[in-house]
Formats: sequence, C-alpha cells, structure tokens
Amino acid sequence: MAAASSYCGHASSSVVSTEAQNKLHSDLRGPKYLSFSSQFRSLSFKSLQNSEDLRLPKISAVLRTDIDSETMEVDISLSSRVNSVKPSMTVAITDQATALAQAGVPVIRLAAGEPDFDTPAVISEAGIKAIREGYTKYTPNAGTMELRAAICHKLKEENGISYTPDQILVSNGAKQSILQAVLAVCSPGDEVLIPAPFWVSYPEMARLADANPVILPTSLSANFLLDPKLLEAKLSEKSRLLILCSPSNPTGSVYPRKLLEEIAKIVAKHPRLLVLSDEIYEHIIYAPATHTSFASLPGMWDRTLTVNGFSKAFAMTGWRLGYIAGPKHFVSACGKIQSQVRLTLDPKFGASSISQKAAVAALGMGFAGGKAVAAMVKAFRERRDYLVQSFGAMEGVKISEPQGAFYLFLDFSFYYGSTIDNFGAITGSEALCRYLLDKAQVALVPGDAFGDDTCIRISYAESLTTLQAAVERIKDALTSLKADAVPA
Repeated sequence: MAAASSYCGHASSSVVSTEAQNKLHSDLRGPKYLSFSSQFRSLSFKSLQNSEDLRLPKISAVLRTDIDSETMEVDISLSSRVNSVKPSMTVAITDQATALAQAGVPVIRLAAGEPDFDTPAVISEAGIKAIREGYTKYTPNAGTMELRAAICHKLKEENGISYTPDQILVSNGAKQSILQAVLAVCSPGDEVLIPAPFWVSYPEMARLADANPVILPTSLSANFLLDPKLLEAKLSEKSRLLILCSPSNPTGSVYPRKLLEEIAKIVAKHPRLLVLSDEIYEHIIYAPATHTSFASLPGMWDRTLTVNGFSKAFAMTGWRLGYIAGPKHFVSACGKIQSQVRLTLDPKFGASSISQKAAVAALGMGFAGGKAVAAMVKAFRERRDYLVQSFGAMEGVKISEPQGAFYLFLDFSFYYGSTIDNFGAITGSEALCRYLLDKAQVALVPGDAFGDDTCIRISYAESLTTLQAAVERIKDALTSLKADAVPA
C-alpha cells in the first residue's frame, strides 16, 4: 500500500480521474474488518488471509503529470502473479500479536515457529570470532567451500546421501531455498502436488512460478499422512513437483520409511515428477519415530531436491541460513536465480559470511547436533506431552499426537456453530482463533491457512510455564463458549 499511498501524497502535481480517485481511496482504506469485540476489534484473521482483501488493488487508473505541456500516464497496476499470492498468515498473526503485546496487552503468542532457546554458545562464539577476525566480506554465491563440505559430510553421515560441494547451494534460509527450487523446475501450467495440511507458503510459491498447486487432503485419523493411492490418482502429465515435509509443519507428523518407499514407487513411474523434501525439522523428532531422507531411497537421488537449514534445530532463526542439495543441474539452476535475486550482476550475492562460519560450528557439534540439540528436543517433548494430555482431557478436542517438530494441529470443530453475544458466530477456525485472542488473549493460527479448517495450530516453541498459562486460558474460554452460546 505504501507505494500507492505515496502517489496520492503528491496530488498537487498529479491528477487522477474522479472515478478512479474514489476507487483508489476506497481500496486504500485498508482491509475489510470483521466485527471483533473489546480492544481487538481492528484485527481480523480472515481479512489478513483473504487475498481479495489483502492484495493491492489492480487499479486501472493512471497518474498524470504535465511535462512540457504533454501528459504522461503512469500505469500503477500490479501483475496477476503478485495478485494471486496470499501473504503468510503466520507472519501476519505474529506481527499483530507482537503489536498488541507492545501496547501492553498480555497476549501469549503461540503462532510463530521460533524456538525460545538461545543459539548454543559454541555457534554464537564462532559468529563473534568471524566478526573479530574480519570475516565480513562477500562469499561465493553458492556458499563457502568450508560450509558446503561440512554439509556434504553431514548428509553422508546422518542421512545416507552422498553429494559433492558443487551439488550444494547455501541460501538465506530454507524458505529461499524452496522458492528457488520451485522457480527453477516449474514452468507455467505445471502442477505442484502438496499434501494438506501444508506449510502456508507452499501453494503461494507454486503460484509465483505460474504453476498450479494441487492439494492432496489427508486426515487426522491417518495422522495426516499422504495416502499413496490418492497421490497416484492425482498424477497427470502436468505433474512436476511433489512437496513432502517430514517432520511436518503444521502437524508434527513423521513419514515412516515404509510409507515413503510406497510413495517412491509411484514417483518412479512418472519421469517428469520431482520431489522436494523439506527436512528442516529432522532433528526435532521423538522416539520411536525416525527420520528418513527421501533422496536415500532406491532410485530417488536423481529426482529429489533436499532442503534443510539451521533455524529450527539449532535455534538460529535470526542467522538466516538454509541450503538445498540435489543433482548438479538443478542446484546450478537454483544458484542462477539466487545470483540475480537482488537484481544485481554481482555474482557474489549469497548468505551471510558470519552466519556461514557459525553454521560450520553448528555442524561440528556432533551427530544430530550433539548434546545441545538433544537437550532442546527433550524440552520440546516434555511440552508436547503436557499439551497432548491437557487438550486430550478437554471436551470435543481431537488430537493426532505429533512425532516431531514443535506444533500441535488440533481439531476444534466441536466448538463451531456457536453464536456469542457481542461477538458473533464461530463459523470455523478463523473465527475461533479471533474468539480465543479476544477472550483468552492467546494468539494461535487458524487451520484454514494450512488447508484444514477443522483444526488450529499451536506452536509449543515456548516455555512450559507459558504453555501452562495458555492452556488454562484456552480451557476457560472454551468453557465460556459453550456456556454463553446463544441457542439457534
């Protein structure tokens, strides 16, 4: 909106037709807010998510400036590609909850997937040492040879996959790696197959590549795992990319090796079909579950792009570092995109030199991150166990116990259909999240952002004390919801 607003601010030297100006002012007044009781009336998750409300308006108006007695017209409309993309719901809610907290509202924020632990000291010290030793210059676009070699060693030892440094691309986070992979392999009209519930960015990345997201629904009763028969039924000549995330965001589900082998057999029948394996949560996993890298399965190395990073397991979210591993021709294509990501001809644009030094230290902490990561995983498991027990005791709440990551994806549809005075109807996950923020002052993410409106995602990347307080607030709010519901 800022760009469009700045044009309006120079109205003294620009003229917009009356009809267009009225349209512009109407569209720039902001998203259409749903009613929202008490001090949170201005917040609406649905308005944040709905692309019709959030995206910048496609305006046919032009701005006119008189130059040498001639009229210059400027088209300020946006591309259909940008207009097709929805902003991240988790980012929007996290920003709103943070603003409320800064305003003095005691909001408990369980929306973001950011570990509450500090980065392990050995990693931070490596970053500090890099600064002190002047390691602050550009690095190669693909990442330092030191780090890429360390990633190759990690993938061989921990995942059973062999790569050479020229088959590794280091980026500013796993999210950038995924986007570049989608852009590199997908052409307009291709199909990207995405099991639901899904991470909110997957479908939008497909749309940015002018590809079509094909959603493959899963069920809580099947632990939100993809049915191979459904995958086989949905494949076509347009199918280009299957995205798998294990352990999963938002469900915490872990794909067992046997199921991945069934999927691999289907993938092998389709020469055009590639697999993007998002393994960012691989170390946050709870026994007896184990992690299997898709590229390690027979025949899958040649058609798998493996994405990982340092943000989750190593508590390095602010260090902004991820990577992709795969066949050289695919990884080189991703690198070509990365070299131009800032519209510069400088081939040295890449990840932070300091973060890369820190990442080498992280990979040197031992198998699967050693004792430091194991301690964090132990804490995550304790939090998971507490939440599963607590929500399992609540009326109407359905649970698929997560085996990894740090999310619960809970079915709260039992509470849909209620109508509350001075609030309105609880029609789905978005309305229930608004109600819980209003009544309980707990920020959660509606399941419809992840492709399943029956559920709500809760991040337990917060302290056990914080989670205990959140559970009590949510419990009280749900009890009030049933008690205060207006009879139909």
